Amino acid sequence: MGHVGIIGGGVVGLSAGLALLKAGHRVTLLDNDPGAAAPSWGNAGHIAVEQVAPLASMEQVRSVPGRLFAAGGPLALPPREIATWLPFTTRLLGASGAKRFAAGRTALSRLLAEALPAWRAQVEEIGAPDLLREGGHLVTWLDERAAREGTRDLAAADTGTASAAPASAADLARLSALGAAHPAGAMRFTGTAQIADLDELRGALHAAFAARGGTRIEGEGRLVREGRRISIAGVECDQVVVCAGVRSVALLAPVGHKVPIIAERGYHVRADAQHWPEDLPPVVYEERAMIVTRYRTCVQAASFVEFARADAPADPRKWARLERHIAELGLPITGPFQRWMGARPTLPDYLPAIGRSDRADNLYYAFGHQHLGLTLAAVTGRLVTEMLDGRRTSLPLAPFALSRFA
Repeated sequence: MGHVGIIGGGVVGLSAGLALLKAGHRVTLLDNDPGAAAPSWGNAGHIAVEQVAPLASMEQVRSVPGRLFAAGGPLALPPREIATWLPFTTRLLGASGAKRFAAGRTALSRLLAEALPAWRAQVEEIGAPDLLREGGHLVTWLDERAAREGTRDLAAADTGTASAAPASAADLARLSALGAAHPAGAMRFTGTAQIADLDELRGALHAAFAARGGTRIEGEGRLVREGRRISIAGVECDQVVVCAGVRSVALLAPVGHKVPIIAERGYHVRADAQHWPEDLPPVVYEERAMIVTRYRTCVQAASFVEFARADAPADPRKWARLERHIAELGLPITGPFQRWMGARPTLPDYLPAIGRSDRADNLYYAFGHQHLGLTLAAVTGRLVTEMLDGRRTSLPLAPFALSRFA
């Protein structure tokens, strides 16, 4: 077995590193996020196996005017960032046609079907099975018409290995008790899951990686090309895997890969757990496009899809709107709030990039998981290991190859 260098210490990179160590490889991981600011550690904690339909679809395109931030929705296309998002949205339109959408749904469905079994195996292997909660999640509406239409649409939707049914009377009672606004309807998903605490997950992954002999270095990492082979500056390794989220664009550019990724930025606010029930699964307030998650010691409300540069200044209006949603719904969440913004790495067809480079013989990649980075981390780690071992992968990876953007 060889020595593998991984650039990117988020949940995908760590999952790949653990799977490679288990297979007998030596692994060095470069992590430039000592403060845990990446989306891996600031997301909604939701194992979203129900999201089998890529967001690159004509249905989503048609819904854009009503979802814009200026109209009260979650989608932000900041005018100052038009040079960033206009080329991306043009490609997204091209990926939203019926044929490409159907192919993308098939590919994503196969990947998501393996996501929860892979997470079950991973939390057992790192000795933290209690970090995975398989209690499903709830989707609720406050307006009666929205509830009728929403429940009808969800009942007819393809949700992969998950299933949705009208919430029970007990669920509705619990949702009613949370705030001043009583739900007009709700659906309970089964077959989805939650990470109990992202900070604990990060610590458990780091501990398991070190215990299995992995080397973790704090640093950016830089690829060095020598003919058809790639190395990492300052790290001697036989094979290289790029799992660096939005940074993967700059890393791969010198190798000849033009990656049309965008920073799809999300926002959240956190507060002490207070009166939010510990055993309540994540709750989606559909009309507010907001998901509320209870972690071990805090409760978090998250929302927004903002297309911009990863390092553009955050928009405080989005945190203010989240806090206003909480107040207007009468939810038992009070400040002081901890505010966070993170850049999800998103490709125009809303499929990840997982594969082997056609520009270098020993270069592999796994990034661009958009909203599904946490969900797909464990299964992606398995697929990366199968590739590096030269085995036939357990799922077809052609739909996720970077060559689709050539």
